[in-house]
Amino acid sequence: MKYIGIDLGGTNIAVGLVDENGTILEKASLPTNAKRSADEITEDMIKLIFTVCERRGISSSDVDFVGVACPGVADSSKGTIKYTCNLPFSDYPIVEKICSKTGVKSAGVDNDANAAAKGEAEVGAAKGFSSSVMITLGTGVGGGIIVDHKILSGFNSTAAELGHMVIVKDGRPCSCGRRGCFETYSSATGLVRTTREMMEKNKDTFMWDIVKGDIMKVNGRTAFDAMRAGDNCGKAVVDEYISYLASGVANIANILAPEIISIGGGISNEGDTLLLPLRKEVSENLYAHSAGVKETEIRIAKLKNDAGIIGAAMLGVGI
Repeated sequence: MKYIGIDLGGTNIAVGLVDENGTILEKASLPTNAKRSADEITEDMIKLIFTVCERRGISSSDVDFVGVACPGVADSSKGTIKYTCNLPFSDYPIVEKICSKTGVKSAGVDNDANAAAKGEAEVGAAKGFSSSVMITLGTGVGGGIIVDHKILSGFNSTAAELGHMVIVKDGRPCSCGRRGCFETYSSATGLVRTTREMMEKNKDTFMWDIVKGDIMKVNGRTAFDAMRAGDNCGKAVVDEYISYLASGVANIANILAPEIISIGGGISNEGDTLLLPLRKEVSENLYAHSAGVKETEIRIAKLKNDAGIIGAAMLGVGI
């Protein structure tokens, strides 16, 4: 089987030719230039489809499926991009455009977090499980839910906005208009905010040395690096961050009881430093913890920076 995955982002369009094992055989990209029209951006997607096919010595008609992973809301049943915050797509028939101009056998589209979850389910950390959830810890908190090997989209294609459940009543304001959302505490952005708040209260913390006195240089690694250096303030930030993350993850496990939850995004690069205390705290907050029932596994996601391309390609599995 030959799949093509398109990761449509606000900055770049990345396209890959992918085999059934999730291995990227060829890859190409172009700047999105998001101020252009939807048709112009789509033309570049099509150009990149032809590019990766030519490099592999095949025709686009030899491709079994092309998948598009996009930000915002996609209607996979209609093959349209319904809405994207920073791109000019509105009820746009992306599947029809790609099929008509490339001759590929089949195409599909879904939200980028849903696609990443599908990729992890098919060829990543959740391979072999029929039900799984992926949580992405980036600028926000993204999510995707897989039930019986299929993406749970909801009746209006907006399911799995996991970052927008409230974990702190009347807490931090969120871009969605609510307060105390999961992503305001557990995203990389939330971690940076917590780190800066701690630094402003503690002028002697080693975190100031790490950023050379410039608080604007704080990133998602700062507190973890300080903790590893023995800094108590860094440890306090990490402990608080993991506690908030565990609260959200435990909520998801209690509601959905998936076989596995995979954690992706930049913060997941901390590996066991993040994973081991997270597993412990989540376990202690599971409804059936004391009953001795099997618990949801928690793993680090595998697909990393290629999650968009591979996830988009894997949208074609099982259709």
